[in-house]
Amino acid sequence: MNQIYFDYNSTAPLDPFVRAAMVPVLVEIYGNPSSPHRIGQRARVLLDAAHERVAGVLGCGAGEVVFTSGGTEANNLAILGAARRRRGYGRHLITSAVEHHSVLNCFRYLAEQEGYSVTCLPVDSEGRVLVDSLREAIRPDTVLVSIMAANNETGVLQPASELGGICREHGILFHTDAVQWFGKERLTSIHQFNADLVTVCAHKFHGPKGAGALFIRSGVKLDPLLFGGSQENERRPGTENLAAITGLTEATCRFVLDPVFPLDQLRMLRQRVIRLLESIRDVLVLGERSERLSNTVAFSVAGCDSVTLVSGLDMEGICVSGGAACASGSMRTSHVLEAMKVPREFTRSLVRISMGRETGEADLIALEKVLPGVIERARSA
Repeated sequence: MNQIYFDYNSTAPLDPFVRAAMVPVLVEIYGNPSSPHRIGQRARVLLDAAHERVAGVLGCGAGEVVFTSGGTEANNLAILGAARRRRGYGRHLITSAVEHHSVLNCFRYLAEQEGYSVTCLPVDSEGRVLVDSLREAIRPDTVLVSIMAANNETGVLQPASELGGICREHGILFHTDAVQWFGKERLTSIHQFNADLVTVCAHKFHGPKGAGALFIRSGVKLDPLLFGGSQENERRPGTENLAAITGLTEATCRFVLDPVFPLDQLRMLRQRVIRLLESIRDVLVLGERSERLSNTVAFSVAGCDSVTLVSGLDMEGICVSGGAACASGSMRTSHVLEAMKVPREFTRSLVRISMGRETGEADLIALEKVLPGVIERARSA
């Protein structure tokens, strides 16, 4: 059976050119970049070049890029590092109810274990944070705000630039988790988010897993999460994963400024999926009226659950996700749907269809053929 892949928001396949760039590092450039001998310094040259190349795409300084093991580590470093470094100025933090768990769990930990006060901003029925709600939530002791650029479950775009502008007016650090943005939406400069801290993850745009980056605006200081050597300007110790960093760098240079996800084509396919869903009874398309990622459609079916729907499609050779990949297999209702106040009969059946550059007409035809039957069988079950 041919497999049709509709799960690009979980991970995109490794690009052949990216893989080719990584191979020499795995085979030939095996030195430790911290070693003073010529083999180590060959690796150091490549690492320094990676900082310069990524910074060139983002429109920032090479010293403003810190390589990490992925989006989760970058989010943790941004939130925990910023909150702890600025605790002398205040212990009030702000986030939203629809963030990725790698963000929400950081705030939960800081509230429960380290005595911080956290305000979790609500969203409207489309899943967007209201700009005025941030203005109202800011207090004299607010030191950090973290709001994502694009939601991983619904694809809804948040007004990150406006939110960041408000934070800048008040002298508050602003972090945005832009993991789902890169390679899917247009980037002119990292500064378009008005953010002091921005999270990037390679495997969302055809780079390798285990590779991420955190933009840290010049002058912003963070407490480290780890302790050891002085790598990454003492902000992220440990011997650098040069092969993964090379893959992230190659993917960033190839796929970010000119998005690898074909926007116009994917918007057309997205609308076709929406029309299909609207033809099926008791199906709710989520975030339909909001600005959102061109490749993403999320929906729920009354009286069903995500596991049954995802499994049913998998049996037909179609790979989708029941929301966030990190929470797959969980029977808990989606916190994103709860925040959007979706009617209760729809809260257990979130399904996310996320398309990519390889998605074509034949894939949509296959989905149109099997999806109505899968939904009806799930209802019967």
